[in-house]
Amino acid sequence: MERSSVTRTTRSAASRIFEEIGLVPQHGNLFHETAEKLLHAADLVGLRHHQQIILAQPRSEVMVHFPVQMDDGRHRLFKGYRVQHSNALGPFLGGLRYAPHLSLDAVKGHAMLATLRASLVRVPFGGAFGGVKVHPPELSSDELMRVTRRFCSAISHQLGPAYDIVAPDAGTDAQVMAWFFDTLAQTTPEPSRQDQSRTVSGKPAELGGFGTRGRLIASGVVAVLEELLGDALLELETARVAMVGFGQAGSAVARALASRGVRVTAVLASGAALYESGGIDVAQLAQFRAKTGGIEGFEGATAVLERDFWEAPCELVVLCAGDSALDAARAAACRARMVIEVGGANMTADAEEVLVRQGIEVVPDILAGAAGDVASALEWRDVRHEHDFRKDDLDQHVRRQMTLAARRVRVARMRYECDMRTAAMCASLERIGRVYALRGVFP
Repeated sequence: MERSSVTRTTRSAASRIFEEIGLVPQHGNLFHETAEKLLHAADLVGLRHHQQIILAQPRSEVMVHFPVQMDDGRHRLFKGYRVQHSNALGPFLGGLRYAPHLSLDAVKGHAMLATLRASLVRVPFGGAFGGVKVHPPELSSDELMRVTRRFCSAISHQLGPAYDIVAPDAGTDAQVMAWFFDTLAQTTPEPSRQDQSRTVSGKPAELGGFGTRGRLIASGVVAVLEELLGDALLELETARVAMVGFGQAGSAVARALASRGVRVTAVLASGAALYESGGIDVAQLAQFRAKTGGIEGFEGATAVLERDFWEAPCELVVLCAGDSALDAARAAACRARMVIEVGGANMTADAEEVLVRQGIEVVPDILAGAAGDVASALEWRDVRHEHDFRKDDLDQHVRRQMTLAARRVRVARMRYECDMRTAAMCASLERIGRVYALRGVFP
């Protein structure tokens, strides 16, 4: 199959379901566009009508408003969400995002992606997502802690180690997860209090986490690229990489690639862009960002315009930024051979269509970014207390699961003759369809 071949998402499969459930699709709506792609893949796989209807909408949606006292004594009202999409494969699992433009439909879209991601890497979870509409840099540490504790308290009845497990996402980190866990532990009666540790993943190592989540996600990205680059006639060690986003995940991915001899030649973050044809010292750049909060002013590379960043020669672009960071205009300027999505929904549907028309391969987040789900599964199992567990086993396990997932996508792509995102969804939905067939629908 040629690199440029693609199965374009049609509306025929989705339109029937949308009409039946009363959903009017909106252009640019993450939930609607994700559901449309899922239903197209479900049609290819042959999922039955009732299975498609179930997957087209979340199982539950919770929206909460809660007041928090600010440092100056005034109270501010915040809005939070928790959407649980499907638990056919096991307890819900999904991230918590703190972002100023978070919306219910964005959360619903990410919950749907979480279901697909967990199924693809074969962890025993369904998908969920949630978060708070807030811009963390605007808050002090104490204010962020109070927001986290109040949000946790507001949705705690929806959570539990056998029902819904939370994980960090954009705007949250191990410290936020520690506050979240402590709040659950303080508000849970004995004897279930200790078990709440398994409700929160991504915790600091001192609280039972691995403390290396960014590194594990980066290791998963490398494993996927090692498995798939040969199909695109590329070699990892000779590839030039442009990074979009240089936060926790982006810097970790950049360092992991650099350790393999890859040249990270360009970085775009928070509106600032850097370029260096011989490669940027990403370890120094990470230290610079930790001190200054950004990449602007870094002397180890040349500052360039964003337009120059997208037009710079490279083989791989890795997206570790926010939702819709890559739009159609940026995609049209992209000169890469492959774009790797690590972070949920980094590109718009229009941007992906442009990339595909240009013959640029797209590796979706439900594959490339799924190592976080593998890590959450190990933390949920509390493998650190298993007598035969060794620290080295963690990285090896993540790499093995990610490699197997990449192979499933390759097989699905040949079977259904489609683009990689559709193939990843198909490989995921094959498993979900088998489980639904076995479990049936109650009553």
